[in-house]
Amino acid sequence: MNAAPIGKPVRMRVGVPAVLAFGSNLGDRAATIRAAVAALNEEPGIDVRAVSRLYETPALKPAGIDEEAPAYLNAVALVRTLLEPLGLLGVVNAVEDDLGRVREERWGDRTIDIDIVDFDGIMSDDDPRIVLPHPRVHERAFVLVPWLDVDPGARLAGRGAVADLAARATDPVQLWEDRS
Repeated sequence: MNAAPIGKPVRMRVGVPAVLAFGSNLGDRAATIRAAVAALNEEPGIDVRAVSRLYETPALKPAGIDEEAPAYLNAVALVRTLLEPLGLLGVVNAVEDDLGRVREERWGDRTIDIDIVDFDGIMSDDDPRIVLPHPRVHERAFVLVPWLDVDPGARLAGRGAVADLAARATDPVQLWEDRS
């Protein structure tokens, strides 16, 4: 019988795939995204499988790109989870809260934003708390480009190949270089 050594945690590799997108434009953006990924990976029922490189993008507001607002860093993580979509949303929101997320303005500046982009290919808008896949993700290069980092063959339910969607997206995205 193969058993893990006593006292060593065993990470289960089960569940369904999900894609999470991270964005931060306040504070130490890179550290905040890394802290969010680490916090999610520590949660029971969530196993972070891959994390993209960081990309920098201008702030996108309802009226368009806001050059006056601080730029965002963005990343995507592939996870497997035992949670249902609303359970995962609850964990994601708790991590955001723990990292200082304030929800005062729609599309406002924030320490961290974590979106469930895709959950096992489910397409649903039955619950106003969570729409899958995430609305407008198919036109957001700041999600699509990092997603391709970790899954070059990715497909978005109802929309097709992520590579094709990224090629059509018009928001500017550039690989971020840590200069610290």
